Amino acid sequence: MVLIIIPAYNEEGSVEKVIEGIKTHLPQADILIVNDGSIDLTSERARRSGDVVLDLPFNLGIGGAMQAGYKYAYEKGYDIAIQVDADGQHDPKEIPKLLQALTEKKVDMVIGSRFLGDSEFKSSMIRRVGIWLFSGVISTIARQKITDPTSGFRAANRKAIQVFASDYPQDYPEPEVVVLLHQCGLKMGEVPVGMSKRYSGESSITKIRSVYYVVKVLLAILVDCFKKPPFLKREE
Repeated sequence: MVLIIIPAYNEEGSVEKVIEGIKTHLPQADILIVNDGSIDLTSERARRSGDVVLDLPFNLGIGGAMQAGYKYAYEKGYDIAIQVDADGQHDPKEIPKLLQALTEKKVDMVIGSRFLGDSEFKSSMIRRVGIWLFSGVISTIARQKITDPTSGFRAANRKAIQVFASDYPQDYPEPEVVVLLHQCGLKMGEVPVGMSKRYSGESSITKIRSVYYVVKVLLAILVDCFKKPPFLKREE
């Protein structure tokens, strides 16, 4: 069974389009929208689809929202969970690539990378430098090349779902997750994907916050290297 997890915070202008796109390209998958304490109509518009909506009592951030989604996936017995952001930047037609790579590469998590293949992804200079730094540091720690550690477009198998349900980084978790899986002895891979413009709204990471974000994540990664990985239960 496949579950699409859509973390959403104040995405009333895009969440319905994202859900519609997923149903078009992967109609067999179940969808869970995690409404992360939105103060707009995100929850109401997500519920129009008839899919499950989990309303968090207040804003936990992307880490808390995704962990809630993974807990749901683990408890409901899903084999694969795929994160698709609610802003429309992740193209649903690319989801089959993630699913195919998860099986063919025999890995526990697949990251959709904007920096492989012929992607036309563009971002600010500060962000490019930050991603380059993250890529270098994380690739060294994980002992494999990770080109896009900040991508939130990713698919996880049952083992990774169990890890994330038990322990998931907060604030800006995507880079830390790679370190976490490495510590747990799980395997990762990447596939090239395209990135679209947001349907509406703006990113919460402004130019000024980008510098803070880079420093904070690098420090968090350093701390993660000394943490004890979560215990994985053997499933029947």
